[in-house]
Amino acid sequence: MIRSALIQSALPGVQPGASGTRRADALPTPVAAQAGAALAFENVTCTFSHASGKQCYTAVDNASLSVAPGEFVSVVGPTGCGKSTLLNMAAGLLFPSSGRVLSFGREVTDINRHATYLFQGEALMPWRRAIDNISAGLQFANVSRAEAGQRAELWLARVGLAGHGHKFPYQMSGGMRKRVALAQALILDPPLILMDEPFSALDIQTRQLMESELLALWQADRKSVLFITHDLDEAIALSDRVVVLSAGPGTRPIAEFPIDLPRPREVSEIRNSERFVALHTQIWDVLRDEVLKGYEQSKR
Repeated sequence: MIRSALIQSALPGVQPGASGTRRADALPTPVAAQAGAALAFENVTCTFSHASGKQCYTAVDNASLSVAPGEFVSVVGPTGCGKSTLLNMAAGLLFPSSGRVLSFGREVTDINRHATYLFQGEALMPWRRAIDNISAGLQFANVSRAEAGQRAELWLARVGLAGHGHKFPYQMSGGMRKRVALAQALILDPPLILMDEPFSALDIQTRQLMESELLALWQADRKSVLFITHDLDEAIALSDRVVVLSAGPGTRPIAEFPIDLPRPREVSEIRNSERFVALHTQIWDVLRDEVLKGYEQSKR
């Protein structure tokens, strides 16, 4: 938990085809993808070796993917296909066996200091109050305690927690803790936000509230976002573009879908629109096949 918090604080227009989707053979070339991109994976492969050296597992195979400045991109795929591996390479926590990861034109060879990382699990320090958790990254960056505290107070208000800064994590609900984690990540004003299923543990009502909160914050600042999720509804409601990964091993993007729903969006209402339902059907037609492949492979 401490390690997660420290890592987090240290990380300071598609042309669709007739169906609105682009399959793997029509996805952008690596050179086109990385030009001016906030984040670009260029023919990336990531292979894990057993300590004995006798076994290898290729999690990601020759994957190319990009996120433009100010773009919100969600990645969906079967369970265990390698989505988090991509995110960890974007953060500089893992490195590709071949290919390159670039962030704002620079190859990621260490912790990506253009990015902040919002984890799936809890990353708050239990001995610190909400305001101190939020200000931790600034203090680690040598911002004075007074200034860090003032900025943390502003972020408490931005995420709807004004007056709750004195509370410890155990005194807060899951939704409140997730708001603190969101403020902790965004207070550093990163140009790139990496999110690994951040709301998956929340109940449906709290989850939709957090999705709306995230969209409001994103709409105000327009950071680049790479968002990993298992929830296709969530991906469509939040994103400018949804990328579908193949079943593992050796996952790679196989299709992408521009999300042409109007902004600003109310996530609970947009799900009822005809266009949302049509997009869901199109994406699920591709994703379902990969989910079934992944399920069959898991039984072997």
